[in-house]
Amino acid sequence: MERAYKFRLYPTIQQKELMLKTFGCVRFVYNQTLAVRRDTYDRDKKSLSTNDCVKMLPDLKEQYPWLKEVDSTALQSSVKNMGRAYENFFRGLRTQQGLKSGFPKFKAKHHSKASYTSKMNIFVGDSAVKLPKLGWVKAKISTPVKGHLLSATVSMTRSGKFFVSLCCNDVDIPQYASTGKKVGLDVGIKDLVITSDGVKFGNPKFLVRAEKRLAHLQRELSRKSKGSKNYEKARLRVAKQHEIIANQRLDYLHKLTTYLVRSYDVICVENLNVAGMLKNHHLAKAIADCSWGEMCRQLKYKTAWQHKTLVEVGRFFPSSQICGSCEFQNPETKDLSVREWECPQCHSHNDRDVNATKNILKEGLRLINQPAA
Repeated sequence: MERAYKFRLYPTIQQKELMLKTFGCVRFVYNQTLAVRRDTYDRDKKSLSTNDCVKMLPDLKEQYPWLKEVDSTALQSSVKNMGRAYENFFRGLRTQQGLKSGFPKFKAKHHSKASYTSKMNIFVGDSAVKLPKLGWVKAKISTPVKGHLLSATVSMTRSGKFFVSLCCNDVDIPQYASTGKKVGLDVGIKDLVITSDGVKFGNPKFLVRAEKRLAHLQRELSRKSKGSKNYEKARLRVAKQHEIIANQRLDYLHKLTTYLVRSYDVICVENLNVAGMLKNHHLAKAIADCSWGEMCRQLKYKTAWQHKTLVEVGRFFPSSQICGSCEFQNPETKDLSVREWECPQCHSHNDRDVNATKNILKEGLRLINQPAA
């Protein structure tokens, strides 16, 4: 089983300078090889492979000697990432958000994620991580690293914090006890998750809570002269506030998904088109604040870790229109404003969300050929 460990880094001034230089170098070789790949096809109608692009690195190092100052495996990983993005576009693959992979774009200094991946000479100590060219970097090792180390990805947030993600395989993950329980899940905005047991988990709405503070900080930022020291201080305050919101949301989702995976052996969810929903400008902010896609991503890998079952029901399944008691389909309940309704056939009273979860559970169990509880 593969697992990644993420730790906060506390580099020295010299180590920080080398990290920043490496971010720039990997961005440079990404752009250079992408440009050659595009120009070669436009000029000769010949497509270069990823290996062809990697073989360009020695010539680039001779032409730009400062590329030799950073980790060579980081440069190779950057070129391979470019090749992967190039291939994903032509294969028509989709991103985690459900969007089609676009044609690779050139990376800009201030609008792309600052990160690089090293793949050799990585060691973990009690309070430090050894990385190529950097040596031992002070780190907050919050949990023991198990398994065989494959790579280390160093990243910097917009607020200037450094992190390292250690990818390991052959990790022995402790297993939760089997409960034999099955559940259907529905997601919403008022209540983030509703279970077929009738339990509703509220939506904390972290972005809404912080909107007043964010508006104040962004107003201050807009009044500063771009490029000045005061502008940079104000930008950092905005970045830190966004970071706080993201951390709160991620912490809540991890606790929620861990509870669900620990409590149930079979989890049935609806395969939502989140990217399509975000086009609704009336609900886009609220939907983005819910992070349904991130929650489903966590459920996928956590159920795989625990050898439990996650079933995705088709997004066109009319879960909210079918009566959970007699399976009569009532098209009038398609309107989101209908929160409760009475079945015209069996006269049972249905809560929209709880009824939908029961139907999702039934459909999920049918897809995996399991009897309902």
